[in-house]
Amino acid sequence: MSVSVEDEDVTPVSSATGRPLTKRGEATRRRLLEAAETVFADQGYHEASIVKITERAGIGLGTFYLYFDSKQAIFEALVIDLNRRVRHSMSEAMAGASSRLEAERAGFAGFFRFTAAHPALYRVVREAEFVSPETLRLHYTRIVEGYEAGLRAAQGSGDVDPALDPEVTAWALMGMGELIGMRFLLWERDAEGRPPAELDPAVMASMSTLIDNALAPRTGGPTSTKESR
Repeated sequence: MSVSVEDEDVTPVSSATGRPLTKRGEATRRRLLEAAETVFADQGYHEASIVKITERAGIGLGTFYLYFDSKQAIFEALVIDLNRRVRHSMSEAMAGASSRLEAERAGFAGFFRFTAAHPALYRVVREAEFVSPETLRLHYTRIVEGYEAGLRAAQGSGDVDPALDPEVTAWALMGMGELIGMRFLLWERDAEGRPPAELDPAVMASMSTLIDNALAPRTGGPTSTKESR
């Protein structure tokens, strides 16, 4: 799984001047995004408001418009920001992996750690289907492109079954990870109603076995599924 976070992300600029933000401006923008993450997750897009976001951030209403033109603009920026941060978490977790299968397991562990700490990722991304379908597609495509590139490289080195279609496999792996996280992180609660701080190790072990069995090279297997279609 290659999940590079390099520089498809645009450098933030002031909506008032169009110029790159200063360090102080970047810090203010970060406060607004952190507040938006909480407000959108707790209240949903339609109940959220710019006033609620600025109140949560402790920033004046007029200052908001130096950074974002509208509620939709900060929502879209938040989706992109969460996407960048979750990919960074996955990339960090995978550093130093000695094989493709080890990298897959580590990448998922990084994903689950991030989503346990930021459950808003699920809620915000799902709202994007209706608020900003283009941003939703961008979120998933950025993750899948990294998956697909990594799978192709691993097939070339013999670490992954060459019969697998890298694009289909990438989407399948991402879907599996998202739904496992939803079931065992977002929906799970203890006796006091609190979500878990991390994925149950037994769930992670079962998922890792599934990934290993699905991706491991096979001898005498069929040719690539793309060739057979």
